[in-house]
Amino acid sequence: MTTGNEYMRASRPGVQPPSAQSLGVPYPPLELPIPEGVRMIALPKPKDFPLHNLDFKELIEKRRTLRKYTEEAISLQELAFFLWACQGVERITDKPVTFRTVPSAGSRHAFETYILVNRVDGLQPGLYRYAAIEHTLLEVTLDKEINPILTQACLNQNQIATSAVTFFWMAVVERMTWRYSERGYRYLFLDAGHVCQNLYLAAEATGCGVCAIGAFDDDLLNAAFHVDGETQFVLYGATLGRRGE
Repeated sequence: MTTGNEYMRASRPGVQPPSAQSLGVPYPPLELPIPEGVRMIALPKPKDFPLHNLDFKELIEKRRTLRKYTEEAISLQELAFFLWACQGVERITDKPVTFRTVPSAGSRHAFETYILVNRVDGLQPGLYRYAAIEHTLLEVTLDKEINPILTQACLNQNQIATSAVTFFWMAVVERMTWRYSERGYRYLFLDAGHVCQNLYLAAEATGCGVCAIGAFDDDLLNAAFHVDGETQFVLYGATLGRRGE
């Protein structure tokens, strides 16, 4: 079994294999391809979303994990704002890399965002993928069994079944290890924290709450997303819904 100290030594910049970048391998794609024929759903522009004047200190003080939600749906405009807040693309450089609303090691932005929709106005319940560059939702499946499958994979945490929407962040490992080799795995976990914290604050600013999800059966969850658990795997999740009075 690898100890913490052994892992830290193995991930030091001078003790790891050369990166794909240093070997001249081209940049990996900035996002997963959009399958041919998939239904695409345009999202409202997030910067048009109206927000009340908020005191930032108060926003941070009020932030609390929330596991119980009202049955009120969130709007498509709110959903677009949440997606933008945690993965929105501001611009694409010539390299190319994306600059987004969250920090990422080397601007690698190795996550694909999936959402389990339960109660969003204008959307059928089901699983969707967020194409961040296009700011568009891609329909993955509307199978009614996807909710219980994902809930079970997350150790039957009830807030997944009852949320308005649950976010899942899938790591595409190549995007990060291309530059950082084995050390990139460490940065994936750091980046996940940046992403989820932005979601917490965006939700708090709109009368919603979030519960981060780190407890799940990796094999069951990756199987539900049809990924191998090695080159791509679900790293983090978060439920979101409306606060009660």
